Amino acid sequence: MRCCQMVMGPAGTGKSTYCNNMHEFCAASGRMTYVVNLDPAADHFDYPVAFDIRNLISVEDVMEELGYGPNGGLIYCMEYLVQNLDWLQDLLGEYSDEDYFIFDCPGQIELYSHLPVMKQLCDSLKDWGFNICCVYLIDSLFIVDPTKFISGVLCSLSAMVQLELPHINVLTKCDLVDEKELSKYLDPSEGYLLENLANATDPKWRPLSAAICNVVCGPVES
Repeated sequence: MRCCQMVMGPAGTGKSTYCNNMHEFCAASGRMTYVVNLDPAADHFDYPVAFDIRNLISVEDVMEELGYGPNGGLIYCMEYLVQNLDWLQDLLGEYSDEDYFIFDCPGQIELYSHLPVMKQLCDSLKDWGFNICCVYLIDSLFIVDPTKFISGVLCSLSAMVQLELPHINVLTKCDLVDEKELSKYLDPSEGYLLENLANATDPKWRPLSAAICNVVCGPVES
């Protein structure tokens, strides 16, 4: 069975940097790895691109020809990809079953939270014999605060529920955050989050905050 990673997460979390570092790590280990760009708005890569969605469709072309904005253009491109998956299947078919793929995905959260595009893409990859792991990147700078932490974790949880695949959360840019502060969120307790949320939010939101903390921390503490 062929294997791949779907590298996801909000814009600016370091997805392309992760893909490049993972490619270099695998190369140093003697593992043939190929990085696929699935972001139709990307214009710079540190890694060698095996193949690129922009050879099929790009945000610039959609904006120019259809008059869409950047976000609408990107969603249109991803929907177009799903409607033309034979393009991707043919390219993947040129590689052996031993080759390992890393898909550098776009960062629009709606692609993972409620639109069916990424789910359809992942289902097709499974049908083609791929064993998939989702790698969801979260910027450490945005989680060392209880409210931002809850927001980031819920976005990740939404993607995990939507895609129904093995899922790993990865904190990026950890060198920019105080180690003691970061450690509080690596294995958070419900009590710690509630205490800090009580100081950061209006009292009327505390029952909702408590319910969300139970969802976030319940599986960890059990």
